Amino acid sequence: MKPPLARALVLDFGGVISKTLFETHDLTEQALGLPPCTLKWLGPFAPDTDPLWASMQRGDISERDYWLTRSREVGHMLGEDWQAMDTFVQRARGADPATVIRPEADRAIRMVDDAGFMLAILSNELDLFYGASFRHRLPILQRFVAIVDATHTGILKPDPRAYKDVLDRLGLAAEDCVFVDDQRRNIAGAAACSMRTVLFDVRNPRASYGEALRHFGLTFD
Repeated sequence: MKPPLARALVLDFGGVISKTLFETHDLTEQALGLPPCTLKWLGPFAPDTDPLWASMQRGDISERDYWLTRSREVGHMLGEDWQAMDTFVQRARGADPATVIRPEADRAIRMVDDAGFMLAILSNELDLFYGASFRHRLPILQRFVAIVDATHTGILKPDPRAYKDVLDRLGLAAEDCVFVDDQRRNIAGAAACSMRTVLFDVRNPRASYGEALRHFGLTFD
């Protein structure tokens, strides 16, 4: 017997809805006036060549620590002292945030919403990294009934309270929700709370969204 359809899709933002900064080095270099191929760290796309990323994956440092270090490095290249991740993201991604939204994300979000299911975001650093005005310049986010951001709540995934918060705002049971994230620790936290989960592969976003859509009886053409 097939399990009942899910009722809500809960997405991480960075890496799941938006492309990672690893994927947009060329755009970053153009925006900051850096020579092509200046930025060489590639995180999950070449973990063996990025010791700092490996350290984060082991839990030696947090994801925020990783990006703060990268922000300081890039600021130093420009002769500037960057002490916050949002400086990096806002300078790198400019005035048109829609250019870094994954087309697979855009399509899946529309499909889920148009089919009458609910959408939510559960992020550790949406406003912290992207700036408070970023979400208001993305029309696609108007389709979400809840955006839970640890920038404001102070509760980071995989703390069980983060998942409970988004479930409470949706008014749904954990089993009714599909949670998608690109970090294993966050997926493990959601699974421990009895949410359905999809570990997002940034190297194959179409397959990951396809897996999530199946919980709603939906498929990409």
